[in-house]
Amino acid sequence: MDLAHERYEELERHILAVNPGADVERIRAAFEYANSHHGPQLRKSGEPYIIHPIAVAEIINELDLDQDSVVSALLHDCIEDTDSTHDEIARLFSPQVADLVEGVTKLTRMQYTSREDEQMENLRKMFMAMAKDVRVILIKLCDRLHNMRTLQYQSDLKQKEKALETMEVYAPIAHRLGMQKLKWELEDLSLEFLDPVGYHDVQEELEQITALHAGFVDNMQAHIEDRLAAEGVRCRVYGRLKHIYSIYRKMYSQGKTLNEIFDLYAFRVIVEDIPGCYTVLGCVHDMFKPVLGRFKDYIGTPKPNGYQSLHTTVVGREGIPFEVQIRTWDMHQTAEYGVAAHWKYKQGMANQKLGTERDFEWVRKLLESQQDTDPDEFVRTLRVDMFADEVFVFTPNGDVKSLPAGATPIDFAYSIHSAIGNSMTGARVNGRIVTFETPLKNGDIVEIITSKSARGPSRDWMKICKSNEARNKIRQWFKKERREENIATGRSMFESELKHVGLSLGAITANADLLDILLKRVRCGQLDELYAAIGYGGLSAQKAAARIKEEMTRLGRMERQRAEQEAIQAAVSTGETVYPSTPKDSILAPRRSSSGIIVSGLDNCMVKFSKCCTPVPGDPVVGFITKGYGVSIHRQDCPNADPARRKPEEEGRWVKVAWAETPDAAYRTSIEISAKDRDGLALDVAMALSAVKVKVNNLSARSQPDGYAIINLELAVRDQKELKGVVNKLSQIPGVFLVKRAGG
Repeated sequence: MDLAHERYEELERHILAVNPGADVERIRAAFEYANSHHGPQLRKSGEPYIIHPIAVAEIINELDLDQDSVVSALLHDCIEDTDSTHDEIARLFSPQVADLVEGVTKLTRMQYTSREDEQMENLRKMFMAMAKDVRVILIKLCDRLHNMRTLQYQSDLKQKEKALETMEVYAPIAHRLGMQKLKWELEDLSLEFLDPVGYHDVQEELEQITALHAGFVDNMQAHIEDRLAAEGVRCRVYGRLKHIYSIYRKMYSQGKTLNEIFDLYAFRVIVEDIPGCYTVLGCVHDMFKPVLGRFKDYIGTPKPNGYQSLHTTVVGREGIPFEVQIRTWDMHQTAEYGVAAHWKYKQGMANQKLGTERDFEWVRKLLESQQDTDPDEFVRTLRVDMFADEVFVFTPNGDVKSLPAGATPIDFAYSIHSAIGNSMTGARVNGRIVTFETPLKNGDIVEIITSKSARGPSRDWMKICKSNEARNKIRQWFKKERREENIATGRSMFESELKHVGLSLGAITANADLLDILLKRVRCGQLDELYAAIGYGGLSAQKAAARIKEEMTRLGRMERQRAEQEAIQAAVSTGETVYPSTPKDSILAPRRSSSGIIVSGLDNCMVKFSKCCTPVPGDPVVGFITKGYGVSIHRQDCPNADPARRKPEEEGRWVKVAWAETPDAAYRTSIEISAKDRDGLALDVAMALSAVKVKVNNLSARSQPDGYAIINLELAVRDQKELKGVVNKLSQIPGVFLVKRAGG
């Protein structure tokens, strides 16, 4: 018998031990089908590939899931890695099994512009399938657990990538489903690859401290059992050490030593009913000294993932603090296995699937939240929504709301309803008026003050709120109610970020074909759509500009080389001297120069700074060889230096330049201020310039017919940093709404 069949026979024995009435013929048929389709495929370990599906099915069986789940686990890679199809699996095994396998299958046949896009689409597909049937995510978690158990066979890069994804996505999902046992193992396995030194340091310290406190767990367990037996409480008690990642997180994020962690040791007391939980709590507090502020009642106020238990931290006679968790058997099953523990019960619900009831409303909210979110943001907020510490607060009617730690009244308002948040004008916490930024604490009673005349949320609210739900609802309001404003705001933000990466909006919009390619890179159909997304917060201006620059760099590399070759050939044919630009990746080393500029390929040439854009040190610059006047220096975002506006016959006259080291030099530059016209405006501008101690060469002001004023300045500054300080100071003057440089 080969290895694959040996492992399957072992799986079958375990299945019958858990479920003697299982249809093993159907399960064996699934194994034979998967084994024949995977054929000679091998894993990185050198084992037959079928060993992996068998191992996943074994974990599924340990969770005591149904037969369809076991069959789907054996088949879960067939559609992705073989020529198997959904229709064939549906015909041979059942439509439900085929849907489960399809739900677990990644979108391997689609092309994505980035790894983040691919990750988000895979997660989105998985959550959509999960919203229909939660067994999809249970199989996926078991699949990931076995992959993590065998991660040592992957390359170092793959190990880091898989471990990080597991820590950021799959462990939080297991937490949100209440599957603590699986979550702990995923975290510990991930940490071992993400920070092996830290992992082994914690492991060694744990071994040392357990050796030092040898017998502590057994003695304390016996002591608690004897006392509860004397009180007539039927229970089971057992102790454990916290898992490595939990200790690592506290040590490194909170700067604690192992001796400062109060719940290093934890004892669980499992009783028959809820009154018994509180009886045990009284006994424990009578036996040991409780630590103030370390008691939590998750029975009265369960966690969103269904977790219920009493937690208290006490100090024993040896002076060692430890945690005691008290729960019923049903609560214990939920704590260990989460939603999987209720699978058999849920199967009995008429015409319902696990994943359609209120317990899984968070899945639908998660799907809604990703509709207008870029991939990086979606993956980041996934952790906030599913893995953040919680704070429990009350409505005035006594209803409990669970929010992320640090949540504000804004989060509370939107957790009730979008209309409450959108019409919010104030908040009371415990009867007192508070600001919107006030962090809520456990037990707070929160009341939201609303008004029909409220103008809607502020953009600043998205920086204040902590929950992705609130942030998404605010985005939706701006998307619906303020489209024109979003477009104007987004265009300004996008143009500003383009300048930071050395691009101009004109260079992007000049070529319609190029524009279409660039818009696809940011997943938008039109420019206004891009502007609006940036304006309402659905897309970061920085990320949009960075992605467009990456795409332009990729598309333009060959085009630049072709243009340079054509320019050189044209110049050679006319006998003109050519000054070729340096390669894009080369960097001109800073040198001293009387002009302040180093020109590639030329020494001691005449240089002049163009008046159209007045560049200063720190600005990305480019040079143009003029006839008889040396090299004219332009900012790269200057319209006159825009590649789209350059004449083909002059392409070879544009050269690479860099700033030289001239620490004491001053450079002229021009600024234009737009402001509401009023008395004393010019005086305020002059006072602001005096405060920043900058030399003013010229100042002129003129009033506009529409009640606004334009002020033009010529200044002498040392570099871009000093200029930014001047712009910031001028922007703070009352009535000023725009300060911009000439030529930009």
